[in-house]
Amino acid sequence: MLNYRPAFAVILFLLLTSCGAFFNQPYEQERARIGETSPVTSKLEAFPLPQNPVVAGVYNFKDQTGQYKAVENGSTFSTAVSQGGTTMLIKALEDSKWFTVIERENLGNLLNERNIIRSTRDEYRKNKNPNEPVLPALLYAGVLLEGGVISYDTNIITGGAGARYLGIGSSTQYRQDRITVYLRAVSTSTGKILKTVYISKTILSQAVSANLFKYVKYQRLLETEIGFTKNEPVQLAMKEAIEKAVEALIIEGIKDEVWLPRLSEESTAKLIADYDAEKDEAISTELYERFLTERRGNYAVTAALGGTLINGDLPDPQPEFNSKIGFKKTLNPYLNLGFTYNKFNLENKQVLNEGFMSFDLNLEYSVLPYDNLTPYLFAGVGTNASNYFEAIDPKVQAGFGLEYLVKDNLGVYIYGEHNLVFSDKVDGVVAGKVDDMFYRFGVGVNFYLSKPNTKFNQRKEEKRLERAELKATKKANRRQMQEKIKAARQENKNN
Repeated sequence: MLNYRPAFAVILFLLLTSCGAFFNQPYEQERARIGETSPVTSKLEAFPLPQNPVVAGVYNFKDQTGQYKAVENGSTFSTAVSQGGTTMLIKALEDSKWFTVIERENLGNLLNERNIIRSTRDEYRKNKNPNEPVLPALLYAGVLLEGGVISYDTNIITGGAGARYLGIGSSTQYRQDRITVYLRAVSTSTGKILKTVYISKTILSQAVSANLFKYVKYQRLLETEIGFTKNEPVQLAMKEAIEKAVEALIIEGIKDEVWLPRLSEESTAKLIADYDAEKDEAISTELYERFLTERRGNYAVTAALGGTLINGDLPDPQPEFNSKIGFKKTLNPYLNLGFTYNKFNLENKQVLNEGFMSFDLNLEYSVLPYDNLTPYLFAGVGTNASNYFEAIDPKVQAGFGLEYLVKDNLGVYIYGEHNLVFSDKVDGVVAGKVDDMFYRFGVGVNFYLSKPNTKFNQRKEEKRLERAELKATKKANRRQMQEKIKAARQENKNN
């Protein structure tokens, strides 16, 4: 059994991390059911009502990609995206309750049917009932909604990971596609394009597997495999993108007063502010979901623990303890200026173990300052002093590190550093032409004393205050309710 424990562990891990997909495998036929909704569907259905619904016509919301499904071998004539964009758009417009949608996609069928009704009524009016009512006129559209699916990009990100040891292995793979839609509102009276919006949605595919391939006895081979694949339906992704486009079009129209909601000025302003905040965040987000905003404050206190290793004239260098504390100021998103005090020991086995301190001034360059995780490089000058300042020598240092923001104001980092001292007497021995040097490495924290004054941070602070106010209100209401219950109980007791 000991030989199979790794395999069982891998399989158990996959089951626990993906139990939702694994334990809902289709073993029998499923009955027809009402179609799935997306988070945007619920948002549209709960959207504030308009002062007056807009009569809108949709002639065609086309697939403009011209793309066919990708296959590994051969060719296919199946399109990559659904051809039912017009139907999806009409459903989204109905869900929003902002538009009175009129039939325009199959207008010829509608006109033919009206001609049949009209001729039938004329015949009935001649022969039986002269008071037969006239067929009402068709509604005409105030705006036309045009656009379509303009791109479907496959494999914008692919990747995976896996490992195998002694016939036991597991792997995971993923792929991300992207669909993009445009939607515009056109005035039928002037032909002017009132608003245009652009929405994109990613589509995720995942595959996870684990397998065991092992000889358990002579000529006895055990082979097992388990796994699953999940593909996000393209139709649902397209539906959500169209619904989001309708939501964006409505709010853009409210901003420009093309149409107005049945809300107070304060509620309307909040609706627009929430949308603008979402739009700012989208503008700051790159293609691969990297949200680019200033994350680190202008001032930080830094502290670290680690080790040192001397490279001098004596043999057998040994790692020793190092600690540092300092202060850092941001010059711009990429450059920081830092000052640190280091207390450390340098040791050569059975020969040297001395205490030192250093004062360092570094210029630091952050490679990815707008990300939570960023590599950085630094270099600077300093002084190296033995305990009690018996010897003080100038030095230069350079290094690299990796910082990760755990919270808005707290970063954890690892670093490595090379120090070159302009003296050959650090280890007490003068030999050769090269000055003594040492290395420092460790783990530390940066505590940022402020936050960048960005719209994103302002919005987060507003939401935090709203949550705090709501929590205080609930607490006050709970206290009032408890006091009322207590008073009622006391009154009943007195009676």
